[in-house]
Amino acid sequence: MSKKEATFNDLVRKVRKQLFGKGPERIKTYFIDNLAITILQGNLTPTEKFIARSSEGKEMVHAARTRMIQEVYAQKVPEGLEELAGSKLLYLFSDIKVEDDIAVSVFIFEKPIGK
Repeated sequence: MSKKEATFNDLVRKVRKQLFGKGPERIKTYFIDNLAITILQGNLTPTEKFIARSSEGKEMVHAARTRMIQEVYAQKVPEGLEELAGSKLLYLFSDIKVEDDIAVSVFIFEKPIGK
């Protein structure tokens, strides 16, 4: 893992921890052209796991997790993220498979991310 990937992972983890009270246990980022694809495992808090035991609860956790992440990044890009990528963040797509506690975020930047 490059220093840039490790720093990017740390920035993403910090945002998740501040937002949900728990950051992912494992995180891996791939830089491809102007994309940063981040796979996050071990995201859910004990409370979210409890809520997700029903199908309605699963939907609630999924909606909260995906919408909150996208709103946070839309309101204000986390400090250091664009500087690290060397480009402006244009879009963030995020999803989580609640039953497997794995999430993916795809960050789309204006220009290619230098390695």
